This record gives sequence, C-alpha cells and structure tokens, in this order.
Amino acid sequence: MIDIQDVVKTFRGKVQALRGVSLEVMEGEIFGLLGPNGSGKSTLVKILMTVIHATRISGTMLGHPIGHRISLRDVGYLPEHHHFPSYLTANQVLHHYAALANVHRKDRIKRASEYMDRLGLSGWEKKKVGTYSKGMLQRLGIAQALMNDPKLLILDEPTDGVDPVGRREIRDLLDELRSDGRAIFLNSHLLSELEMICDRVGILVKGKVTMQGTIDELTADSKRFEICIEGAPPDWVADACDELKEKTIIVRKDDPKMIQPLIDRLRADGITIRSIKPVRESLEDLFMRAVDYIDSPGANK
Repeated sequence: MIDIQDVVKTFRGKVQALRGVSLEVMEGEIFGLLGPNGSGKSTLVKILMTVIHATRISGTMLGHPIGHRISLRDVGYLPEHHHFPSYLTANQVLHHYAALANVHRKDRIKRASEYMDRLGLSGWEKKKVGTYSKGMLQRLGIAQALMNDPKLLILDEPTDGVDPVGRREIRDLLDELRSDGRAIFLNSHLLSELEMICDRVGILVKGKVTMQGTIDELTADSKRFEICIEGAPPDWVADACDELKEKTIIVRKDDPKMIQPLIDRLRADGITIRSIKPVRESLEDLFMRAVDYIDSPGANK
C-alpha cells in the first residue's frame, strides 16, 4: 500500500527534515511510525499526501507514484492539527469533505450516521463544531477520514486529546478496519497506544528510520525469563543462569522449554518459586534505544 525509498526533504536554510527514509506499509496491517518531536513524522505524512513536495523520493502509494492525484481518492487523511469551520455542524463537516471526494449523497448520509455513532458522537450531529472539545474534534476528524471509504488510512496523532474511553473505541474501530483489509498508517507519540494495536512499527529519529519491524522481531534479543524465589538461591544457580539479582534468577531465553530443567532443579532443592515471568523490552525501551543509537558517535556517518 505504501512502498517508499530514500525520501529526503531539505527545507530552506539547509534544514534536513528527512534523510533517506524507506518504509513499507502492507495491505491489512496497522503500521505505527513513532519518533520524538521534530523527528520528521508529520513532514513524511505531508509528502505522502502531496501537501508538500520531497526533495527526493522514489516509490509508490496504492500502486502509483507518490503524487498521483487520482489514487488519493482512496486515501483517508487526518492531519495532526486539523481545523474545521467552527460555524458548521458535524453533519455539515462530514458531508462537505465527503462531497469533495465525490461520495454520493446517499452514501454520505449512511456513513455520517454510522461513524458518528461508532465514534461516540451520536446526538451531536447538529451541534456546531465550535462547541466540541478537543477529543470530540479528534473523533470527528477520524470520521471525516473514513467518509470516502478509503483503502489506506493515514492518521497523524489520531488519539491526541482523547480520553481513555475514546482511545479504546478508536482502537477497536481501527482493528475492525484492519480486519476488512485496509491499511492504516499511524503517527503517534503515545507509545502504549501503538504497542497495543500495531502489527509493525518504525522508529524515526532526526529524519532517519533507525528500526522497523514487528515488536517481537525488534525485541527478540531482549526476551528473557525472570524467576523470583523465596530465600537465598542455592550456590549452583549463579552458573545455571545469565544473571542473578538477589532473589530473581534471569535466563535469557524465549522458549519456556529451555528453563524447565532449572525449575525442576530448584524444586528438587526445596526452593519455593514465587513467580515466573516472561519479559521483553517495551516499545518505550525500543524507542529510547533508537534515540541513543542515533545520538551515538558515528551514527550519522
């Protein structure tokens, strides 16, 4: 759905926003792009949507070169800082933007009602959007992005300002859209949100994608088991594990079968096992590792 290589964007003053970005978004998946403020996330999205032009880019979106206007009809887009005219009602907003995408009036009526209800805005259809809270405006923005029944959905900070209940409803909706075979490209700084819903993620730091893949793939080297016991560990434990922290035995394996002999030996010695916990890096850990890498000496060479 998106296949881009070597995207470069240099603004006036030789400010390099993007420095050779390459990534893929597949059909029927949710891809999350994360990065600190100023990393180039929104710049990349604006290039995909032809709001701005890249200094250099190759690749396709929906099978067409980037900038192919007809293919943009099949893309739903929520900008990071969207502004709807405050004097319009929610229904008027949805009908206006859907009409710009040549959606038939009958379909506009059906979809507006469906998405207002699905996004928790039922009863607010005839209220002017100037009376909406920030979270409600985000929900309305997502509804707007869905009005043209897109194959690809590009959402820039979709849950910004949305309360926990609203974020859960949006995650559920995105999960349904993924099940329908749509591709969803998310920009967000809410790492916990991305970790819960994304099939794959890319980490963008200072205009470069430093990591890309499934969270399982990216955290494979960090997987381990932490075995918490009561009392002092037997002397032999230090030689049978990778690390020992007081009453916690750490074994760097991802297969539970590999730690069974250790558990059996602990039990044979009469050791009480309080817990056995599989552990891996969180998305936040990955993010910090990516930031540390790009700031390390030689990373920019």
